[in-house]
Amino acid sequence: MAETWYDTLDRPDGETVAYVRSPAADPDDARPGVMFLGGFVSDMTGTKATHLEALCRARGQAYVRFDYQGHGVSSGRFADGSIGRWAEDAVAVLDHVAEGPQILVGSSMGGWIAVLAALARPSRVAGLVGIAAAPDFSEELIRARLDAAALEALAATGSCEIPGSEGEPPTPITQQFLDDGRRHLVLGAPIPLACPVRLIHALDDPDVPWSQSLRLAEQLTTDDVRLTLVKQAGHRLSRPQDLALMTDAVIELSDGTAPSPA
Repeated sequence: MAETWYDTLDRPDGETVAYVRSPAADPDDARPGVMFLGGFVSDMTGTKATHLEALCRARGQAYVRFDYQGHGVSSGRFADGSIGRWAEDAVAVLDHVAEGPQILVGSSMGGWIAVLAALARPSRVAGLVGIAAAPDFSEELIRARLDAAALEALAATGSCEIPGSEGEPPTPITQQFLDDGRRHLVLGAPIPLACPVRLIHALDDPDVPWSQSLRLAEQLTTDDVRLTLVKQAGHRLSRPQDLALMTDAVIELSDGTAPSPA
């Protein structure tokens, strides 16, 4: 029988969260670990997640990637998920899988989840990196854009479908998901986090406007925030030059040194 390539974390409701953990090469390594939080309908095998794993392995730095409930190889149905539940999954991984301070790297929805996890465990978070961060997207980028047919379907059945991102199939959206998202909005008030934050966003992102990252930067109470805007890049920010920006941000927050100018 082939060896399972991931481990699982049991959740109180009987579901399991799948994860991959790479420990630090030196048990006495004082650097924070790195934890990747994926996007909406994404999983831990994506380009950014695996790129960061290779980076951390090469540096001997601890690293964790995982799948939320209903994503990837974690158990449960995607349609039963919610922002609150996925944030609880992230906090559970932070509590029971990751060790010591962590740099949370959130892609798209993962940027919102990273903020919620940092608010829940501020003493465990040494820094945040947001890649096309999408805080409050369920309210501002989904609910606000639903057409009459989708609203009618929601009212009649409690669910509807929205177009997938960048050619992906349609995504099911439930009333429960929208209502739960509304309970976890963060952009309407100051976000009391003290850790350094690095945000990277494409100017021409077709799915999440760069203004979401700008508003996040404005609401964070920490003074150590930088927003990098990238031209001619899509939402995924997975080109080599985009991955290099993410790499520089993680290394800077890990080692306390800014990257050298090109």
